[in-house]
Amino acid sequence: CFRNVEAAYKTINWESIVLIAAMLPMSLALEKTGASEYISNTLVSGLGSYGPLALMAGIYFTTSLMTMFISNTATAVLLAPIALQSALQIGVSPLPFLFAVTVGASMCFASPFSTPPNALVMPAGQYTFMDYVKVGLPLQIIMGIVMIFVLPLLFPF
Repeated sequence: CFRNVEAAYKTINWESIVLIAAMLPMSLALEKTGASEYISNTLVSGLGSYGPLALMAGIYFTTSLMTMFISNTATAVLLAPIALQSALQIGVSPLPFLFAVTVGASMCFASPFSTPPNALVMPAGQYTFMDYVKVGLPLQIIMGIVMIFVLPLLFPF
């Protein structure tokens, strides 16, 4: 419970707010310049012929890969319009594609930089970057494979 508004403001993670605010114009710029459509066309032409499941897997693993290098929030903001465009281009529901971006961005275990909890436990547990890769990368791949088959069951194409 917060006793006053000032206490609530002190608990806000302002770095995340600024990051999201900075990525929203970036996402808009990707859409307005056509870069989002170009990436979407490339994904659809490369994976779309194999069906929506393969395209969703490509989007999931692209999101998962990008999340290892930039924040999960920023990755989700950047890739959501691409996933939406891709789903609309092949004429299926965009819900499983958008959830693939959401889940793919949230389940990055191979890098301490992707999410704040990963970074928080690094010094406390005296983990190295390679510890995340050794344990997190196999877990990330397993979760990716599971999610590719579970998401269409929850949100049909």
